[in-house]
Amino acid sequence: MPRRAANLQTTEKGALDSRAEVLLAALIKEHLVTGEAVGSRVLSDRFAHGYGWSPATIRNVMAELEDAGLVEQPHTSAGRVPTDTGYRYYVDNILGEARLSRTDLKAIEHLFSAHDIDADSSPDRLMETASHVLSALSQNVGIVVSPSLADNQLNHIEFVLLPDRRILVVLVSTANIIHNKVIRLADDLTQDDLDRTARYLNTEFSGKSLLAIRAEIVELMKEEKALYDRLLQNAVMLCERSLEGEENSGGDIYVDGASNILTKPDFVDIERMRELFRTFEEKSRLIKILNECVHDAASYPGDVHVIIGREHPASSMRNCTLITAPYRVGSNENIGTLGVVGPMRIEYARIMAMVNYMARLIEHRLGEPAAR
Repeated sequence: MPRRAANLQTTEKGALDSRAEVLLAALIKEHLVTGEAVGSRVLSDRFAHGYGWSPATIRNVMAELEDAGLVEQPHTSAGRVPTDTGYRYYVDNILGEARLSRTDLKAIEHLFSAHDIDADSSPDRLMETASHVLSALSQNVGIVVSPSLADNQLNHIEFVLLPDRRILVVLVSTANIIHNKVIRLADDLTQDDLDRTARYLNTEFSGKSLLAIRAEIVELMKEEKALYDRLLQNAVMLCERSLEGEENSGGDIYVDGASNILTKPDFVDIERMRELFRTFEEKSRLIKILNECVHDAASYPGDVHVIIGREHPASSMRNCTLITAPYRVGSNENIGTLGVVGPMRIEYARIMAMVNYMARLIEHRLGEPAAR
């Protein structure tokens, strides 16, 4: 996915030479602060004396950066701004490991305290508050996705009989995340049937996901014919119905700060902005985008994944940067996601550190036993 510069002089590892990297980093930092195109004169004033680089040398390197697709001129007579490829090079090769500042750490602590988030808080409130904290501190859009019903490890499950062959499934995960889902069956089951099946699942399969439970029961039915009774049939059937539409849908999603996009001068295309808002409103579409980040994040240090501009498969996001990190509940692969959506002109180091910190914080909070 990342696109690299091809025309500039490179080192043995394929990176830009040190002079080009210094100028690209300086241009990006200046642009992040001002939002304006950066002219060669600004960089000349900064580097001509300390580094001994002539204005002509700086202009030449800037032209080479433009030829490589790392910067561009928005107008003929203007300075240059980073492209998505330039930002990608900056993130992959120039940024070091960022740590959250004391100011941000105190702000996070304050916002959690203001929302009365502690060990007794429900996971729903924790995730809702986390999306607000990400939005408030980044001044962009904060998003948190809970682990899906299919992946949640079972702590306790109940089935409640409703009219018209409907059944309410109440699953409490090992992280105390509660999922409620109404399913419909073709067969007639009594509440006693449902209670018996729930007791069996709670006793035999605690700590396993519905996906794992279903697979294990199917194997039991294959290997031990004597156990192929009404109880196992009901258990498989109820697991199947509970999983319908869940395996690829992700969990609940919490979005905060979508209106922050309206304040960004980077978003001037009204139709593109409308499309972006529609993406925020469509739960399944947004979860799909974030889930793809989780699956692609293996090669990114610290689990932080950054998608910039045209790297987005969704056209509505191609003026945006999406910075995400997965969080894991318990010792398994039960994964949720959180992140920040903003313009490509975003504080990469700070937001990456913030997203990573918040992911670890949610892991810690969900791993705490509730003091009840």
